[in-house]
Amino acid sequence: MNRTLEMIILALVTLGAAAAGAGVALYFAHPTHVEIAAGEARAFLLSLDPPPGTVTTEENAAFKGAAAPQPPATPPPGAPAGDWPSYNKTLTSERFSDLGQIDTKNVGKLKVLCTYDTKQFTAFETGLIMVEGALIGTTEFDIFSIDPATCAENWRTHEDYPGYLLPTNRGAAYMDGLLFRGSEDGRVLAYDFKTGKRVWETTIADPKKNEVVPAAPIAWEGLVFIGNAGGDQKGAKGRMYALDAKTGEIVWEFFLVPKSEGDTVRGPQGASPLDASTWKNIPGAPISGGGTWTSSTLDPAAGLLYVPGGNPAPDYDISVRQGENLYSDSVVVLDAKTGAYKYHYKIVPKDWHDWDVSSPPALINTAGGKRLMAVAPKDGYLYGFDLADNKLLYKTPVTKIENVDAPFSTDKDVHFCPGATGGEEWNSPAYDPRTNLIFTGDVDWCTTVKLQTKQEIVATAPGQMWTGAWSLNPFDVFGEFSRADGYWSGWLHAVDADTGVWKWRLKTNYPIVGGVTPTAGGLVFFGDVGGNFYAVDASNGQKLWGEKIGGAIGGGVITYTVNGVQKVAVTTGLISPAWPVEIRSARVAILDIEGDTGKHQ
Repeated sequence: MNRTLEMIILALVTLGAAAAGAGVALYFAHPTHVEIAAGEARAFLLSLDPPPGTVTTEENAAFKGAAAPQPPATPPPGAPAGDWPSYNKTLTSERFSDLGQIDTKNVGKLKVLCTYDTKQFTAFETGLIMVEGALIGTTEFDIFSIDPATCAENWRTHEDYPGYLLPTNRGAAYMDGLLFRGSEDGRVLAYDFKTGKRVWETTIADPKKNEVVPAAPIAWEGLVFIGNAGGDQKGAKGRMYALDAKTGEIVWEFFLVPKSEGDTVRGPQGASPLDASTWKNIPGAPISGGGTWTSSTLDPAAGLLYVPGGNPAPDYDISVRQGENLYSDSVVVLDAKTGAYKYHYKIVPKDWHDWDVSSPPALINTAGGKRLMAVAPKDGYLYGFDLADNKLLYKTPVTKIENVDAPFSTDKDVHFCPGATGGEEWNSPAYDPRTNLIFTGDVDWCTTVKLQTKQEIVATAPGQMWTGAWSLNPFDVFGEFSRADGYWSGWLHAVDADTGVWKWRLKTNYPIVGGVTPTAGGLVFFGDVGGNFYAVDASNGQKLWGEKIGGAIGGGVITYTVNGVQKVAVTTGLISPAWPVEIRSARVAILDIEGDTGKHQ
């Protein structure tokens, strides 16, 4: 609790200073520290008396879906069936587990077996992996290995570097005895799997521009794929990389927004048709954005990498960056070996709402015989693209959508839904081949924005936050995320993969941002930012089990076997200036149906 009390006291002092007239000076001197401390203190105050978790399920009486099941995708070569070897289990990102020991009949006996406490207060969003008999996770500064049955720590490695406004890391990748992760000072780091000793480091981003590397990499055929984020800062640009897994050498680099004179080039360039013609920026507004925040997807058979790209910047003012702003808010398809451009899907045609395409798409073989790309960005829709001709098959709303066509202005507030932290955040859609259903976990929460003037936008210093939102309140750098009306919630939709028609939908009283995991036991596991963890029937969405197991659930929900026994692992304890949630330490909870052994690390 010492870190919590220290953070709260610092934040309250900051707020008091602001009230006395000194807070503005403190904010401009140390903006990141003030925003983190004040934002987390506000989250603490808003969540002092959190309500218990509730869910309601609705079935679609008009639903008609295809019935023929498809076999699940296979894990990466060499990975045992009981492992969870990559961020989304498979490189193609379906998130389906063919484990069925825990099923609809016995899930009511699910218990927390043990917990691992990182003793850190951070945005715990790591996508856990389980390989070679070890459970691997990351925090903002640490990477750790624990026993996947007992939570006993094998090793833990700490890194020192400056923190970032959003203090997060979304996970590690594994290949050939090495682990790989990004850092908030712009590096990719490799570690020995058995000892945690650092093996190599490679810089792929510029921390002076507030570029960071929070994404979880994926690894395939000797290459590590990862990009940089920081696309909400003036001058920061997203790029994608392939690194040699053994040495860290950059094999290729691909700019996700146009390269400009003076931009640092770090490696051989993937062939690209991209130029600045789709931007049309005014003087003083450099091309910015297109960050890669989470992970990516790979089709091993075709050797194609699917890269989700973030918002253009400034986030809210399209008048300073007219045009399509390619390849922001897109899924870009690259040759995985060379980085050469193959195709792109422009998901959000014109973005003035900060609607990143921030989660990896899922590549699916549907019951109807289609090869499908399913992607759910922050704009509140699930998109299904037929990969045979790249055409959009459907666009299904999966959260509240309201007032999204209203232009923003400098003289009035505009309220819109989903907000900048709405829709599907950093975790992917999941697919159950048994039911042919795609599952999306979404945020139902809105934002209010008023614009800065063009002069204020242009005057922002390079590397500083550059959303274009006007406010005297440092909380509202991304607009106002109001809960004055008590309105925020989450949705879990089950959508037919061939038609885009929803079969059932479940609403929670807390947003859903963590991983959603369907299994061969007929279950869907998911959690919410109230710390509530649930198992529902995949066929109809009815709750079969639920329990509050810790702080906000914002990262991995995975399942695997140890000595032939199925386990479920969940991360809890997400805290962030963006989310008004309980302040709890970051922990990993391991559950099974054997019962609570009382082992808590």
